[in-house]
Amino acid sequence: MMSFRGAKLSALTLPAGTVWLLTEIAEAKGKEALYTKQAPQVLTALRQMALIQSVESSNRIEGVAVAPDRLEPLVLGRARPKDRSEEEIQGYRRALALIHDDASKLEVEPDTMLRLHGLCQEGAGDAGKWKRVDNDIIELRPGQAPLVRFRAVKARETEAAIGELCLAYRHVVDQRLMHPLVATAALVLDFLCIHPFRDGNGRVSRLLTLLGLCRHGFGVGRFVSIERVVEESKDDYYAALYESSKGWHEDAHDILPWLNYFLGVLRRAYRELEQRDERAHEQRGAKTALVEAAVDQFPGDFTLRDLERACPGVGPDMVRRVLRHMKASGAVKSLGRGPGARWQRLRAR
Repeated sequence: MMSFRGAKLSALTLPAGTVWLLTEIAEAKGKEALYTKQAPQVLTALRQMALIQSVESSNRIEGVAVAPDRLEPLVLGRARPKDRSEEEIQGYRRALALIHDDASKLEVEPDTMLRLHGLCQEGAGDAGKWKRVDNDIIELRPGQAPLVRFRAVKARETEAAIGELCLAYRHVVDQRLMHPLVATAALVLDFLCIHPFRDGNGRVSRLLTLLGLCRHGFGVGRFVSIERVVEESKDDYYAALYESSKGWHEDAHDILPWLNYFLGVLRRAYRELEQRDERAHEQRGAKTALVEAAVDQFPGDFTLRDLERACPGVGPDMVRRVLRHMKASGAVKSLGRGPGARWQRLRAR
């Protein structure tokens, strides 16, 4: 809400670097429909891959994880959750599916936020409910007293603050008072500063990010996991959020650190989509390109089973064939023997 009060955003002067990011993203958005038409088989597989990675990364950022062999069955709907963590995994998948399927019908309003929270916090007693107790953002430091990094909006003021935020966001978007990506970044920043839920604020903020992007025609999050990109730049995420939240209550904050981080994540996602599209049109074929893209995404060692899970729609024989070819070309190396051996990427293709 504080980012939208007065003429703060409409009077914002964007540095050249920020304008460059917006321009590059606009160009990538213009190519998005072309990717969809030219490589439908690849994009279908990428949808499943992005869904699995988004569920895993967004929950893992919040310390929620499940066994690797349970992740894909839970996300693709073939298994029932066994515990609280698995309920949250499956709930986040349902929230993502709702946005992927019905983003145009989901208004940015308090009821939508409650609905998304109810899904991704499935099983919690306060799922789909605003916080009832004040919840400051605390940094836990080993051997030191906890440090209050940010004092969120008080519980008794939360519902009114969220109502004001949603109304202000829709107004500037409907009246085209600012670039939709600037408005979406401000929406997510203010949501996190309000911190309207007892738990699950980070997950709902990432769902709001995807919703805002989809409603403005930036559909890359359907094919490349925005949550994974955030997880891989987690330190930058927290640093930008900290810098832009300083002085937020006094309307003296600077949105630019957060805006530039937000745009950087989106630009990286579009670059990944473009690279995968280029691979799909090379002679080695779409499925080969999909396996190679999956290998490039592993931050560390991986197993053959990890790679198979990351490539839904690609048969195990094809996965093994591509892996052998990558080994022969020097792109990967095996760290052991047998089907359980770990592999290491040596260079991105």
